[in-house]
Amino acid sequence: MFPLASLAASAGLAVGQALAGAVSPSPAPSADTLKMQKTAKDFESMFLEQSLDVLNRSEGTDGPLGQNGTGGGVYRSMLNKEYAQSIVQSGGIGIGDQVMREMIRLQGGAHG
Repeated sequence: MFPLASLAASAGLAVGQALAGAVSPSPAPSADTLKMQKTAKDFESMFLEQSLDVLNRSEGTDGPLGQNGTGGGVYRSMLNKEYAQSIVQSGGIGIGDQVMREMIRLQGGAHG
């Protein structure tokens, strides 16, 4: 029975090493790539913030954010900005990825 246990252990070790060798770390992104990623995320955040501003406009004079004065509008704007940043940090809606691809395509066209 012990020979089978050692055979299973060595087979498991070999499979683990093979899997570890198959997963190679990706190279670190360049400074330009990091700048483009930040720009794409910032654009997506700005777009979402503007969209949320339109969605959260109210016509009434009362409400939970105190829309009957200037304080409600300021608070609502800050809240929308935080919502937009939170959405982008959790994966976004895909606009940033599209912007990033387009920037890479345009940069490649300028170099080539």
